Amino acid sequence: MTTFSEKLEAGWRERSMLCVGLDPDPERIDRDVIDFCRGIVDETADLVCAYKPQIAYFAALGLEDGLRALIDYIHATTDVPVLLDAKRGDIGSTAERYAAEVFERYGADAATVNPLFGFESIEPYLKYQDRGVFLLCRNSNPGSGWLQCHPEDAPTYLRVADAAIEWDAGRGNLMLVAGATYPDDLVQIRTHCGDMPILVLGVGAQGADLSTTLEAGRDSRGLGLVVSTSRAVLYADDPREAALGFRDRLLNAA
Repeated sequence: MTTFSEKLEAGWRERSMLCVGLDPDPERIDRDVIDFCRGIVDETADLVCAYKPQIAYFAALGLEDGLRALIDYIHATTDVPVLLDAKRGDIGSTAERYAAEVFERYGADAATVNPLFGFESIEPYLKYQDRGVFLLCRNSNPGSGWLQCHPEDAPTYLRVADAAIEWDAGRGNLMLVAGATYPDDLVQIRTHCGDMPILVLGVGAQGADLSTTLEAGRDSRGLGLVVSTSRAVLYADDPREAALGFRDRLLNAA
């Protein structure tokens, strides 16, 4: 059984730390949404360590079965793992159902999860020992700071980073989400979480600097980041050339 962590490690070493988000807006594309995403996969699979479909873009169109088919297509045609951006969060039997949704119904290799409810909301996901669980820690949008940066002397995002180490308990499948738009905070998160993988958001359309992001967030081996970009690749005139540009900049900066 190959775990998500092992697939991610292979992607880092064989391709790059680039992750392409699959957030298809039907108003910006001129063909079937699932076919569009398959085309992006076909053009970029040799460049990336992961794909990150955002569940809302599919569910809003009633394309849940199409999302599962897309994930199956990625698994059948590439070695790239799929990180489902679902941001689920609840406790008890509801959390168990959410975990089954992302890992069994959709077949994702990893998922984003909201830790606001505490460990009991995370534990059902950790029972899937071959999958990855990314906890929201320091989001890339400006409004996230109202809670995640409070209080100033012990911000919530560092409490999440510390809790992630405790909750992982050596399993190796718990990870974090942080915004590249806040590199100083990313430095602190890396200091607290050691070599735990971090999904970084905000590179590309949100304007975060790639070199600064790598300097702030790489682990002790110079790896450890899943650097996600979506719109800057999906809606480029040439998506492959856009992805190549990000890949090359990542490799050069590293």
